[in-house]
Amino acid sequence: MSAIYTAEVTSSGDGRNGAVTSSDGLIDFPVAAPRELGGAGGATNPEQLFAAGFAACFHSAMRLVARRQKLDLGDSTVTAKVGLVRATDRPALGLTVTLEVAVPTLDAAAVTALTDAAEQVCPYSNAVRGNVDVRVVHG
Repeated sequence: MSAIYTAEVTSSGDGRNGAVTSSDGLIDFPVAAPRELGGAGGATNPEQLFAAGFAACFHSAMRLVARRQKLDLGDSTVTAKVGLVRATDRPALGLTVTLEVAVPTLDAAAVTALTDAAEQVCPYSNAVRGNVDVRVVHG
């Protein structure tokens, strides 16, 4: 399979306590381990970057599905919460994701159908399926 787009970002320094820079220069900032992990904080971290990407991608997938179904999503939002967790079956860390979806123009059943369809379209959802616990909630 050939990529239709490739993002390129380089990490330098000390990983979580270093910097990230994209090949186009749009990303160029420090990263720091959060205080909750014993770091200094004060800069973004990999989990925040992953959450930003997942939220934007899932929201875009929802809007794609909505256009196909001629649904009005109004001022919809997607908030991604990415948790860093200790794995129970191996000595490694893992991720959990909660996607909080708000679509004020649709009822709960329509939002559920929309998010179920978006999960099949979203590249992030497809990439983590079976590896990361992802919950989609809406109110």
